[in-house]
Amino acid sequence: MNRKDIKDFTIEELKKELVRVQEPSYRAGQIFDWIYKKRAQDFEKMNNLPKSLRDKLARLYSLTSLKLRKRLKSPDRTEKFLFELSDGKFIESVLIYSGNRKTLCLSTQVGCKYACAFCASGIKGFMRNLTVSEILEQILFAQRTGAREITNFVFMGMGEPFDNYKNVSKTILIMNCAEGLGIGARRITVSTCGIVPGIEKFKDLEIQANLSISLHAANDRLRNSLVPVNRKYPLAELIRACRDFINEKGRMITLEYVLIRGKNDSIKDADELSSIARSLNAKVNLILYSPVPGKDFQAPSKKQVDIFAARLVRHKVGVTVRGSKGKDIQAACGQLALS
Repeated sequence: MNRKDIKDFTIEELKKELVRVQEPSYRAGQIFDWIYKKRAQDFEKMNNLPKSLRDKLARLYSLTSLKLRKRLKSPDRTEKFLFELSDGKFIESVLIYSGNRKTLCLSTQVGCKYACAFCASGIKGFMRNLTVSEILEQILFAQRTGAREITNFVFMGMGEPFDNYKNVSKTILIMNCAEGLGIGARRITVSTCGIVPGIEKFKDLEIQANLSISLHAANDRLRNSLVPVNRKYPLAELIRACRDFINEKGRMITLEYVLIRGKNDSIKDADELSSIARSLNAKVNLILYSPVPGKDFQAPSKKQVDIFAARLVRHKVGVTVRGSKGKDIQAACGQLALS
């Protein structure tokens, strides 16, 4: 029997599910406590539940874990995890250390259908969405293996989060709720390549999670080639959706911009990016391109990066130059693939 993983339920859904199988709804809180606070991986260990309920849970639902197939660690402390899923497919997630921050980068799909020109995740195409439980298991695994003080969670791994909106939004609700992982909404960031319907739905989600836009080009001609989804949702439409999000949430958004030598690193590019950032009162994260096998791109020189960043500052745009950690283990931005 193909049993549903019990982690696929929000707390409210689990209460209703328990009533449906003729159990009291308050047991949902106890089950959540065992899974998300005590990190139990077996119904039998939930020893404050009646034996009859534990047996019923084991019969009706699964409580699966990801299989770790490889764990790599860079000298800069970045860690990459290769997980095998129950159907034999693979995903990767990354733990990034920066000062007092520990950021877990989460995948949401096996592969990706959007094929950004500089990114490895879409090379083999899209295979399937991750379930809620598969996304949550990336967090639970990291917590079980000692990284309990993770400070930030970013949906920036393999896949496009808003192409799997239903499961990603449910995951965020479980991450945030007190009975679940109890993670503050402002410690959660979702990055999208520009899926406008997803941004429109995300602004109506009842928690204040952060939004990041993988922009990478500031005019339609260039963005069409680097981020092909722009052909469906061009910049004017994307900017409008971002403005609606800001007006609804009162939250600053971040524009992610991978700098590629000779492609999007000119003064003209900086001026166009500044115009968009200022119109949205957004901050900009500049990211140096990280090598991907088969991609004929290069990162700009440090001098060119400094010139580009200074041009943004001149236009009164808040800018951070983000170091690409974990490049030696293929864990940096754009390098996550299927193995």
